[in-house]
Amino acid sequence: MIELIKNTHKEERVVIVCNGPSLNNMDLSFLKRECVIGVNKIYLGFQKFGFYPQYYVAVNRKVIEQSASEIQKLNCVKFLGDQGANGFISEGPLTYLLNTKNPPFRFCKDIARGLHEGWTVTYAALQVAFYLGFLEVIIIGMDHNFTFFGNPNEEKVLHGEDPNHFCGSYFGNGQKWDNPDLEHSEESYEIAKWVFKQDGRRVLDATVGGHCQVFDKVDYRKVFSAT
Repeated sequence: MIELIKNTHKEERVVIVCNGPSLNNMDLSFLKRECVIGVNKIYLGFQKFGFYPQYYVAVNRKVIEQSASEIQKLNCVKFLGDQGANGFISEGPLTYLLNTKNPPFRFCKDIARGLHEGWTVTYAALQVAFYLGFLEVIIIGMDHNFTFFGNPNEEKVLHGEDPNHFCGSYFGNGQKWDNPDLEHSEESYEIAKWVFKQDGRRVLDATVGGHCQVFDKVDYRKVFSAT
């Protein structure tokens, strides 16, 4: 039962590790000492970056289809959108399938009832972090800057190396992906920022060179220097 893990991290902090290329410009050794939520294809960086998440979030159907075998191998608690996982991954002891088809709210404080995808997996991870009770969320790797052509949310095939993530093979070499929707993503982030603030919590952005201007910016080297 997912209710058993609600608020299990009250008064604690968590790092949400997004998948932007800025991760390659960071010393991520501090993550070994932090509670981490990883998203999407972060498993491609485990060996390179030298950390392993306690939690994992994915909602995009293409990501889950392309990563199903790797996701199933993850030895951590996994939160997946039921629409994205349908037909690929089933619920299990470490895997929760969350209702993303009809979420009850724009930001779901109770993910047992649903999870709003918010046009970005980071928003889904923020709802998970809220449910788990974290007082402070620090985001890294959220570059919020993409090279693409076409319209937001449009399906594309990416030929050659992927310039938008920490690994060139992330969506590269003929894989399908959905164009980002930065406008709706920012709208989601504003909502998340407000919800956390109203509850006496906060979200900080420690991305190196990140383009998102919603969350308060911090230098990751200063934040994690004392840990």
